[in-house]
Amino acid sequence: MADLKVSQPTDSAPAAKDVSVQTFERQSTSDIESAQEKRPELKAVQRKVDLRILLWYSFIYLIMRINVSNITNTAIMNETQGDDIRQQLHLSSQQWAWVLSIFYYPYAAFEPASTLLLKRFKPNIWMSRIMVTWGIVSMCQGATQNYSSILACRFLLGLAEAGYYPGVLYHLSFWYPADSMALRIAFFYACGQFSGTVSGLLAYALSFINGAGGLAAWRWVFIIEGIPPILLGVTTFFWLPNYPDEKANFVSAEERQVIVDSLPKTQPRGSAKTWNLDQVKALLCDPTSSTFTLIWVFHAIGGWGVGTVLPTVIYELGLTGTADAQLMTMPAYAFGCASLVFIGWLIHTKRLVSWVAAILLESIACACYVILITVDIPSVKYVFVTIALACSICIYPIIWPERIRAAHGTTAAGLAIGLTNASAQLSGIVGPQVYQPKFGPRYRVSFSISIGLLAGAIASICATWYLVAKRDRERSNTILDEVPSVQEAIVTEEKVA
Repeated sequence: MADLKVSQPTDSAPAAKDVSVQTFERQSTSDIESAQEKRPELKAVQRKVDLRILLWYSFIYLIMRINVSNITNTAIMNETQGDDIRQQLHLSSQQWAWVLSIFYYPYAAFEPASTLLLKRFKPNIWMSRIMVTWGIVSMCQGATQNYSSILACRFLLGLAEAGYYPGVLYHLSFWYPADSMALRIAFFYACGQFSGTVSGLLAYALSFINGAGGLAAWRWVFIIEGIPPILLGVTTFFWLPNYPDEKANFVSAEERQVIVDSLPKTQPRGSAKTWNLDQVKALLCDPTSSTFTLIWVFHAIGGWGVGTVLPTVIYELGLTGTADAQLMTMPAYAFGCASLVFIGWLIHTKRLVSWVAAILLESIACACYVILITVDIPSVKYVFVTIALACSICIYPIIWPERIRAAHGTTAAGLAIGLTNASAQLSGIVGPQVYQPKFGPRYRVSFSISIGLLAGAIASICATWYLVAKRDRERSNTILDEVPSVQEAIVTEEKVA
């Protein structure tokens, strides 16, 4: 195996050569980053970061998704006794659709700003604020008495939680090279989707305390599940390190330098300015910004909408009673989580290209929807809803590293992550409308719409892949034009005994 060393320019070297060295260093190509990740010291430090930051964020994301998705579980809790949330608050089908979707309006609107505010106030402060406020609002949902109050709480919950998910990705980009993030984002995202399993199990268990203390079970769901975010938020303030170029007690100064040296110059830096107008202009003029957004929009509605109302879909398919329907959500999310981690591992180990994986997964989801339209056997429908949801879970995490790599600079990365993820919230805004109960139990209209949207997602993935590859080639050519012999001017290769 060979070590790659970057030669330092001598005093007698031409100025142009020094500029080209810097240009070469800024390139976040997979070859350079892969070589860096093979360094034993970098791997050892990254394991420490995994244990301190990644695992903490992943556990909190599990809690967050439970708080977001528990509203769908309450829709059928104790329905046969007339104690579910829709009957007690006298909600029509249209009102219920608004209760589900209102959360995503402030969530989407505030995400870009919230992501950049993480840099402005530092991650430990901003993440702590997010968690404490969403826990308080989540508990308040248990006290709602009518349509207006539950609508207000859902709006405030979206406002409180805005910025957590993109903020995590933004914060991780200060610690890991983009090409080292595929498996880590997959693991983080899988933990969040595992909430579907945990949430269903909790809803099943809490359905048996219906009437305890004079409260319906759905109220207990909001109250009990709102406590952990508050406690974790306070802990986060003291536990979470900010940036590798700042003092952190879990790594030494030398280890922090190893992390900083592993990052391409285009990735975010803790010492950089929060707002850089030139980076914003470059980001908005970049055609990949539009194509990445199209991927997120098309997939948000077409690929993710079915998961928005999964418990209700299962119940209306006639598979089980209301309590057992909560348990039947678990296999879909468990299968999705396992698939995501496996695919993330394949990409991380260079056995699979993220673009190819995304196209294959979207195609499989389309095939599942076609089967769901044509087949009328409940057990078969359940299987293919599970497969479609699992495919949908995998798309965003495997493309996120490419999105982060395409944004250059601290401001550009934060804004790109925030804007792109905000576009994904259309799943919560439009998804409940596409999968309204009136389209059930077969949901032919819903699945037909989803097929068209996923076709748009596939086209957008292909276009983005082409643009990113084209830009990478242009940068490589620029380096070769500026330096007659890159290997002689920049990289020297030595055999390691």
